[in-house]
Amino acid sequence: MTLFEKTDLFLRNLYETAFYFSVMAVKENFRNYVGRAGTVGAPAPTMAVLGNGPALAGELPRLLEETKRGEERDFMAVNFFAEDDRFAELRPAYYVLSDPMFFRDTAQRDRVAALYRTLNERVAWPMHLYVQYYNPERFDYRAALPNPNIRIIPFHTQMYRGFRRLEFWLYRRGLGSANFGTVVQVGEYIALLLGYKRIELYGVDHTLLEGLCVDDGNRLCRADRHYYDGGEPAAPRPIFQKVPPRPYTMSVYLAEVAELFRGHEVLRDYAATLGARIVNRTRGSMIDAYERSEVKGKR
Repeated sequence: MTLFEKTDLFLRNLYETAFYFSVMAVKENFRNYVGRAGTVGAPAPTMAVLGNGPALAGELPRLLEETKRGEERDFMAVNFFAEDDRFAELRPAYYVLSDPMFFRDTAQRDRVAALYRTLNERVAWPMHLYVQYYNPERFDYRAALPNPNIRIIPFHTQMYRGFRRLEFWLYRRGLGSANFGTVVQVGEYIALLLGYKRIELYGVDHTLLEGLCVDDGNRLCRADRHYYDGGEPAAPRPIFQKVPPRPYTMSVYLAEVAELFRGHEVLRDYAATLGARIVNRTRGSMIDAYERSEVKGKR
């Protein structure tokens, strides 16, 4: 690296650092809510993070079988997993919601309201629910989730892109953000912050380039798949950025996907500094950052 390149990198990192602390001071704060809340009881040796990719459909039966045999894992679920019949069997102690649709008025409002009703009705065990601290419309989570078994804990979402050494220092204090583009990455970071030394990923396919196409109206479309719809791809539909809700262009979408995969590399490196391991147990996953150990269950 030339002197010019080193100087340029230093100045960019300095700017990003100053920008981050300014935004945090105005938009969020410097409290470690996740660390203060701690774990739900004594932690198991492993945290299993359940994504909502199609591979989870084949992995859940084996996880249920292993749980019944007494294998020790704590479970972290995300998004709409509470609507699955097996939710009450796995009894996740941790749950993460990070999509803006969970605190903003969107076209998904009815489905989100149904999820909150389901959580209220079905959670009969202690659970930590993690939600974005940033909540500009002041959505009242407690009003939507009066269930006393559910403890609502905010996490920070402002990304830090400055000096790497300072980035990991912030992570260890609950002030960084792993909001690289998917709720699973937030879950991984929370698990690391809670002290878990082995984190296993299930249903984290990340086949984000599969089914991409451009329709006759020049709109970028994708045939998305989830485990709860049988893993079958729906018809390709236009895809939109969440904030603001406008159509993706190919260049913007690919840049976000690249950032998402870079985020997995950051989390891998951060976990290594803590002596922790992130193990990808999702069959066919496109993530290349973590060690793999696939579940040999039914597809």
